[in-house]
Amino acid sequence: MHRLSKEQARRIAVRAQLLDASRPTDLLETVEHLTLLQLDPTAAIAPAADLVAWTRLGSSYDAEQLRRALDERRLFELDALLRPMSDLGVMLAEAAEFPTYERTRAWLRDNDRFRRDILELLGSSGPLASREIPDTAVVPWASSGWTHAKNVTQMLELLLPRGEVAIAGRAGRERLWDLAERVYPQVDVPPLDEARRIRDERRLRALGIARAKSTKMPLEPVDVGEAGEPAVVDGVKGEWRVDPAQLDRDFDGRTALLSPFDRLAYDRVRAEQLFDFEYALEMYKPAAKRRWGYFALPILHGDRLVGKLDAAADRKSGVLRVNAIHEDVKFTKVVTRAVRAEIEALAAWLGLDGPM
Repeated sequence: MHRLSKEQARRIAVRAQLLDASRPTDLLETVEHLTLLQLDPTAAIAPAADLVAWTRLGSSYDAEQLRRALDERRLFELDALLRPMSDLGVMLAEAAEFPTYERTRAWLRDNDRFRRDILELLGSSGPLASREIPDTAVVPWASSGWTHAKNVTQMLELLLPRGEVAIAGRAGRERLWDLAERVYPQVDVPPLDEARRIRDERRLRALGIARAKSTKMPLEPVDVGEAGEPAVVDGVKGEWRVDPAQLDRDFDGRTALLSPFDRLAYDRVRAEQLFDFEYALEMYKPAAKRRWGYFALPILHGDRLVGKLDAAADRKSGVLRVNAIHEDVKFTKVVTRAVRAEIEALAAWLGLDGPM
């Protein structure tokens, strides 16, 4: 059982997320280590995947690199996450178990002819956008949300994790669908238990320190099962799992502006327990009820999350507008200079003047 101070735990987490001073230089190696980049259409500053990549790689990163990696099939898109193609096998191991809910399984059974219609059409005419695929569903998809009666989209979303269809590319923001066999390379698919073990180990390597079991999260878990070794953190209840490769290493920190979807702070519970950092993405709140801003960026300095940047890219005016810098702790002159330098670097990377 390893006993860690909060400072040690934070430094493990920061290093594991490639946010210390030793910056990576290669996009694919970065994604391979992080295991994923999350896609999100909100681009108040920049698309989430690009912002996470820039935070690691700096000014050398260009969004074209990500598009090229997808075009070259070195990354693949699954459930709004970009993953390295080397992880395809462990992701497809879940295919036979999906979907897990009987209601969804029943809908697939009732619409098996609809499913075959889609596969036949993609086979002859793919890749296609969902709007180009006729809806031949016998039983409509029932939902109280936006997916109600969105039968084509829902069927495609269900066939994707089953490994029957794949996202072949995009036309703007619109996904293009094709048969998985025409998009994915031939890969070895391990048994499910082995695949889950590998995913837990990969996830812990990217996070550094995590709980064995935690609250279920959308898209990707934040817990790691029995991966790594057990640890306790001073002043924090319960047991953790730690990547032993991260123990007893030197730490040299830096300042970074993080996407709200950045995995360093994505697990809000872990962020509070290890970093004493409170955060919520407030873009869905009325403006009057926001504490930090529409798309506030967590601010990392060294091994501490020290505040939030409320900023927006005003592309029409060509400037990065800074509405506020929220200091969770009082900034020293050193922190202030470092944060301002990162804001200037962000503006330069975006091709904007700023800040204003």
